[in-house]
Amino acid sequence: MSQSFSLSDSLSLGDLQVYLARAARVQGGSVHLIASGSVLAVYTGILYPRGLLDRSTTVLGLRTFALTEPVDFDRVVPVRGLLERIARLESDGLTSDVPVVVPLPIESGTATWAGISPPTSGWLATDEADAQVLRAAAHAGIEEVAAALPTGTGEQIVERVRSEIWGRPIDGVDDVPAGAAFAAFSLGFLGDEPVRVLEAGPWIRLTTSRGHVLVRRKR
Repeated sequence: MSQSFSLSDSLSLGDLQVYLARAARVQGGSVHLIASGSVLAVYTGILYPRGLLDRSTTVLGLRTFALTEPVDFDRVVPVRGLLERIARLESDGLTSDVPVVVPLPIESGTATWAGISPPTSGWLATDEADAQVLRAAAHAGIEEVAAALPTGTGEQIVERVRSEIWGRPIDGVDDVPAGAAFAAFSLGFLGDEPVRVLEAGPWIRLTTSRGHVLVRRKR
């Protein structure tokens, strides 16, 4: 099994570092790396059920990166471990237009959300959403969560409140929960462009030029 992957240049490496750093601020656990041929998909779990009785909506972030050498692997690794390896590469000095080989950290075991597999094809465009509407929904949810959860609140209550707030639909954006707006905002995917909304089976995808948010509808 491959123990590394090769990005096209230091700019791609910096792009990956920014994405991982944002993901670590939201959920500082693991990232799911799936390399297939010349593409690396980097998934991060933003919101997801924490147990059998947890009805939270599943919301994942996704960025893809071009690889200079084809490899195939499916690994769940600690996000901070991968960030540390990137920092070491940068401290050694990089040439901007030369491929960068990134060593993989030791696997972190199984993250519950990493076993959830969004479709990679069959997506149908259904709508467009205003990025500002999503940004406003994210800000409103963040403020509501902060107001509802004073310091010292128990973990079960925290998860229940977050599930309720982030599971609510966004006004004017059919079937898209506020948690998707939170993910898109937190991961830096929202700019000025319209956000494409696509569907495939029970999944919804929000897509911009900066990345994707994947949402599995509650059954």
